[in-house]
Amino acid sequence: MKHGKKFNHLGVKSSHRKSMLSNLASSLIKKKRIMTTLAKAKALKKYIEPLITKSKKNTTHSRRIIFKYLKNKHSVKELFEKISLKIYNRPGGYTRIIKTGFRLGDSAESSFIELVDFNQNF
Repeated sequence: MKHGKKFNHLGVKSSHRKSMLSNLASSLIKKKRIMTTLAKAKALKKYIEPLITKSKKNTTHSRRIIFKYLKNKHSVKELFEKISLKIYNRPGGYTRIIKTGFRLGDSAESSFIELVDFNQNF
């Protein structure tokens, strides 16, 4: 029984999980929409939404904090120059998860995760 379980460990060690979420977050920032499993998408949503909120303040401190999580200067630049300007007035809910069914090989539930303001269809 795991009382107080705060997040999904995704079946990997903490160092692997941190780097995986960092890479997924960088990919989401660059491409605005990525396809992944549902569990990873939910973990990524908890990971990236506070970073996007923090990017609303364009200070050196917030840039350094976000760089600590993303570890990619191009993603940080994209986040502060394009994404934070577009979501400045939004109070939260920067990402959307769309379920797409099951993957063929291992029947994992797959989904899209995207930045809300960058989707032209909705």
